[in-house]
Amino acid sequence: MNPTQLGICDIRAQLRAGTLTSVALAKALIERTNERTAMRGYVAFDEETLLKEATEADQRIAAGTDLPLLGVPIALKDNIDSTDYPCSAGTGSLLGSLPVMDADVVTRLRAAGALIAGKANMHELAFGITTDNHATGEALNPWDTDRIPGGSSGGSGVVVAAGMVPASIGTDTGGSVRVPASLCGLVGFRPTAGRVSGRGIAPISTTRDTAGPIARSVADCALLDAVLTTSQAPLLTVSLAGARLGVPANHFWDDLDPGVRSVTEAALDRLRAAGAQLVPVALPSVAELNAAAGFPIALHEFVRDMQDYLAYAKRGISFEELVAGVKSPDVKEIVSPLLSGGTIPEAVYEQALGSRRQLQEVYADAFLHSGVHALVFPTVPVPAAKTSEKMSVVLNGKPEPLFPTFIRNTDPGSNAGLPGLTLPAGLSGGLPVGLALDGLPGSDRLILSLGQAMEPLFPMNSAPWMR
Repeated sequence: MNPTQLGICDIRAQLRAGTLTSVALAKALIERTNERTAMRGYVAFDEETLLKEATEADQRIAAGTDLPLLGVPIALKDNIDSTDYPCSAGTGSLLGSLPVMDADVVTRLRAAGALIAGKANMHELAFGITTDNHATGEALNPWDTDRIPGGSSGGSGVVVAAGMVPASIGTDTGGSVRVPASLCGLVGFRPTAGRVSGRGIAPISTTRDTAGPIARSVADCALLDAVLTTSQAPLLTVSLAGARLGVPANHFWDDLDPGVRSVTEAALDRLRAAGAQLVPVALPSVAELNAAAGFPIALHEFVRDMQDYLAYAKRGISFEELVAGVKSPDVKEIVSPLLSGGTIPEAVYEQALGSRRQLQEVYADAFLHSGVHALVFPTVPVPAAKTSEKMSVVLNGKPEPLFPTFIRNTDPGSNAGLPGLTLPAGLSGGLPVGLALDGLPGSDRLILSLGQAMEPLFPMNSAPWMR
């Protein structure tokens, strides 16, 4: 098998068995990357550094060293600091700027033996869903290059789906790992808020942000999750027979694209056939509470948390210079008012935090009274939009605003700090459709275990990395 088609667990097995070397893998990934540069998945990629690190990894393996990710290349979203590569957070004023220290997640990846493969493209400052970045270029979906890959971790999805790297680390504030994973036919995992260190990652909101993996299997995401969190908890061997999965009775299953509805309802049928109990679950006022919490928290904390990051990470620019250097019109529209009296007042912020607590209570009550292990719903209400659809997408015959439509189902759990998983459930018109699982805070390994049990029900045999 071409090594570019392998996931992390298969790569590690072959490296241990001596049937694959890290250098051979690196060379295959370099060739694939050079073939697919037009997709603009990477903003920084260094062949020499990757081959050097792969050679050192092979020497360590030959000497008997065994680490969870030894010899495995992993890509990083371009808002995660790594001393090997510039880190721009996708924005003009930081282009070419080299961090002085690794992010905590990079320190953990290196300690596990991972090779940093490169920096993946992103929506500027992570404020968007298309990864149409006017500072670094527009990333394209490997399934159909006339389609968006999602965002803001769009490049992190592109490089994995296109076969350039077996896995990547993105960040998720309102869906920015799970949306590109869904649109690119991949598995994406958002850990419980606060479970993964955000030190050394250019932020939007410390309340809402978290780093998380994008990979080709749940097992690969679980391995990366264990490394990023130093979790010793193994995945459980769970049976779908008797598993209680909540189907939200409002919001999440409303107004879906017909193809998405067909794929995800067929997925529910397969879960029923496997013995899962599908339980209707009420989440009253979830949309209203989410709207009251979301942007006020994000915009208030962006001013505070980004200034803090620029200072401790010694990035060499001020917050004012950062905002002044924004290139993408949609992002400029969001952040420029923050310099001219448009900040979120403290009283509004505190009120938004109160709405967030109410949202968390809605989820806690729903899980308690229904006895479900997870909620299940379509990750994104529509398939990947065309790259020409910058501001709106047609849904059931009506133009809808692009950004809120694509994060509609992932944002509430993000605001509540829940762990969330997406896995590919099938295709609609040749484009991937994701099925999402949300759990209670701290149930990360259970959610991953359930996802691993569900995965065989939804095989993906025509993904771009398999071609």
